[in-house]
Amino acid sequence: MNLNSKIPREFYKLFASKYMDYYQRFLVAIYEESGRSYSLLGLTERECCMVMNEQIAAETVAWSEEQFDEEGELLTRSNMASICLKHLEDWGWLKRDYDEALDSYVVSFPEYSQLFVELFRRLYSEDDTRERESVLAVYSYLYTYSSDKEKNNEILKSALAASRSLLQMLSNMQEGMRGYFDELSRQRSFLGIQEVLVKEMNNNESKKYAILTTTDSFYRYKEAVKELIDQNLSENEGRDEAIDIICQIEREFDAIERRYNKLIAQKTLFAGRAAARIRYILMEGAVEEDPAAALVKLLNKSKNSQEILEKLSDRMHLTEPFRVITGQSLSRRRNIEKAEFTPQAVIPSAKQEELNEFVLKPLYTRQEIMEFYRENEKDGIFTVTGDTVHSMEDLEKLFFVWQDAVEIAEDSRQITIGQDLEGQDGIRFSKLTIRK
Repeated sequence: MNLNSKIPREFYKLFASKYMDYYQRFLVAIYEESGRSYSLLGLTERECCMVMNEQIAAETVAWSEEQFDEEGELLTRSNMASICLKHLEDWGWLKRDYDEALDSYVVSFPEYSQLFVELFRRLYSEDDTRERESVLAVYSYLYTYSSDKEKNNEILKSALAASRSLLQMLSNMQEGMRGYFDELSRQRSFLGIQEVLVKEMNNNESKKYAILTTTDSFYRYKEAVKELIDQNLSENEGRDEAIDIICQIEREFDAIERRYNKLIAQKTLFAGRAAARIRYILMEGAVEEDPAAALVKLLNKSKNSQEILEKLSDRMHLTEPFRVITGQSLSRRRNIEKAEFTPQAVIPSAKQEELNEFVLKPLYTRQEIMEFYRENEKDGIFTVTGDTVHSMEDLEKLFFVWQDAVEIAEDSRQITIGQDLEGQDGIRFSKLTIRK
């Protein structure tokens, strides 16, 4: 019985759900946490809910609106994890077993579900090296087999699988390149060509192509793989199964070499077409013209251009009258003789005594501030009442008194600030007491 026959009928409900992305991320998070778990039995349902709640906290869900799932259940921030876990168990994505040692239900992944979750993890992963789709992987398997004393055919089967994966990856690269050819041919402006080139350089296929041509270096390992194939063929005379697998690897690798060379040619052709498209736009101009340029063309052809310009200037509230720009109106380089540089002596701009005008002077003398202090002092205590401040000058003097007291105070109890007071002319200040 194959794995496909074991999948329950409700398994594909996940893909029809409006919360499909959440389900996929939940499964990946639980799958990865199961691998990191110290428990050999798997994650409990409680632990699964904790993992899912971490994912929910990282996502943006509009909880201000009522959220109902496809089964009609109301989802909230507190119950979403438990409801989604139940759906994943009912649909067959997760398997639920009771463990007597833990006295709780333990969650595991059926074999068919693991295949899908591995795919989800690759789809959501931003760093997918695809080590299996590598010429270095083919070389490694063949080298390991040649060094293996037991000549395990499973190593050759892994080399064959890696060869087929690499061939499929190159085929996907070719298909993707054809799509970019179509996009490039539809562009009519520099901006459009730039967008296509940036997308082509940043897509996953181009990143894998860069790995294949630099780190993986197809040309570096190509001849080495062929030598290992010939060596393993000569060493396995009489071993029919091994010979058959090695011959399949050889055929796959010949196809890989042809695909790789074709892809190199396609990359070169794509760059050439992009350059040709840019040259065409330089010569013929962009089809998607600037609206301002199109307006100028229409005005040149219209008999009522003067009237249109007058109405346009009234609408736009121009500060200066419009002028028709012609070839003679463009800015030109002026031929002005430059005067020779002659250094001049520095002449003082102001006399020394005039600079004293810019020196800041205090508003009040020290004597005036002390007189204000003594006027409001009694028995060695400076007290501010509602009659202390009669003008803005008094308020400023009060500020200076308070500032001096703060600088020399040794104990916070020497200065006491009380309730707000209001003097003449609506001047507001705080009651202040200073003890020496």
